[in-house]
Amino acid sequence: MEETRNLELIKRIKALADTGLVYAEDEYNRERYEEIREIGLELLGSVSEKPLKTFKNFFMPVTDYPTAKVDVRGFVLNDANEILMAKESVDGKWTIPGGWADVGYSPSEVVVKEIEEETGLRSAVVRLLAVYDKKCHKHPPEPYYIYKLIFLCTKIGGALQPGFDMRGASFFSIDNLPELSEDRILESQLRQLFKKVIENDREVYFD
Repeated sequence: MEETRNLELIKRIKALADTGLVYAEDEYNRERYEEIREIGLELLGSVSEKPLKTFKNFFMPVTDYPTAKVDVRGFVLNDANEILMAKESVDGKWTIPGGWADVGYSPSEVVVKEIEEETGLRSAVVRLLAVYDKKCHKHPPEPYYIYKLIFLCTKIGGALQPGFDMRGASFFSIDNLPELSEDRILESQLRQLFKKVIENDREVYFD
């Protein structure tokens, strides 16, 4: 818990420095915000065990007010109440389909697009199930601050097949889940989402 808390504090330091760099009106303040940003990146490197150079290349210069990134994912059940999942190429583990919110697309458009690209299935959005703040859940540490939007979707066509950047696509029982890509989804979240759908709980969960 202490490591997770430290990571969130470091993210806040970096976000404050980035905000200062956007709005600083003189070189004196810019230098100090740059120094705070460098300290934040060094601390990130120490927590994540990645070299400082990686983070300097990873984060683009901020030109606007820094905000949380948005991850959009779809929760799809088949007639047997099994969960649609895709196998990630990055870590070889499984998640419900989805990804970063794309500029120019609404959240519902993003999730429909991601489901088809990752699993071959065409879908329609039914409703929003949950809005997760990753810091409130036991995901592995990462540099970004992320909100997750989870939509209930229903299959309307297509054929089950993995996308070009995925290793697999399949349906799984809630009691026989594969190894999960915990950067993207947790078993506790899947069980909560499954329960909400099965019990027709129409309240949107939010952190």
